[in-house]
Amino acid sequence: MSDNKKPVPTRKGGLGRGLGSLLEGNKYTGKTAESTTVNEVNTIADIAIEHIQTNPYQPRTHFDQTALEELAESIRIQGIIQPITVRQLDQNSFQLISGERRYQAAKMAGLTTIPAYIRKADDQQMLEMALIENIQRENLNAIEIALSYQRLLTECSLKQEELGDRVGKKRTTVTNYLRLLKLPPDIQIALRDNVISMGHARALINIDTIDKQLEIFRKVVAEELSVRKVEELVRNVQNASKKPDPQQKLVFNRYDEELKGVEKKLSSQFGTKILVKANNDGKGEIKIPFVSVDELNRILEILNY
Repeated sequence: MSDNKKPVPTRKGGLGRGLGSLLEGNKYTGKTAESTTVNEVNTIADIAIEHIQTNPYQPRTHFDQTALEELAESIRIQGIIQPITVRQLDQNSFQLISGERRYQAAKMAGLTTIPAYIRKADDQQMLEMALIENIQRENLNAIEIALSYQRLLTECSLKQEELGDRVGKKRTTVTNYLRLLKLPPDIQIALRDNVISMGHARALINIDTIDKQLEIFRKVVAEELSVRKVEELVRNVQNASKKPDPQQKLVFNRYDEELKGVEKKLSSQFGTKILVKANNDGKGEIKIPFVSVDELNRILEILNY
């Protein structure tokens, strides 16, 4: 380390309430990667940054560069307050489970070692822990959370009820996030980049057609509309779609008249009141009522049964 850089504390107090509880009873060894063996898990040790691989299961896809630089400056002054979490692959090889922002900022700050909580985990546990840890920090954007939920469902074979329990969320909350992934890419990107809010996106989901979704989305961005205004626009679209097309109504009126003519002709042929019903799709039924066995036999004779 150059002379103009401040010495980095190996560990400071204040691990944070959640992590402090998690690490309760685990000893901070003060060891470096050179003296840490694969058997020394559930400990906190100083690990050479060059020996740490990034997490391939990291759900966060975007790190704000300005925020990273601010964190790096804080680390230069205060050191690492909260250890990262890693798994040990072999003697001097580790892989991040959580804490990539701290890891990246520590590199920017010029640190050569970083305090880390070492634990064992297989690939699926790695994915699950990384996703859940990031979700619980609540610093992911809505799309990253939705994608994390989707990965937990598909790659960790969780059901939605189980997922809700794992992340401490109601099933309806999980469902609302997953629905965001049905939105067109343009809207998902805008939500990811905080151009629109979760409230805007949830309103847009209720529109049936992608073209109409995008039309209102562009209006939202151009006019900076509030969530309430978007909900109003969506209701107008939904109400308009429920109004019958005058031309279509004319066709159905003609169709009803034709059905009545069919009823009259059949009733005359069978000598009893025939009922013909049909829905807007053209599906329906013909009912031939009878009041006695003799009348049934008469109808069957007409049908050559």
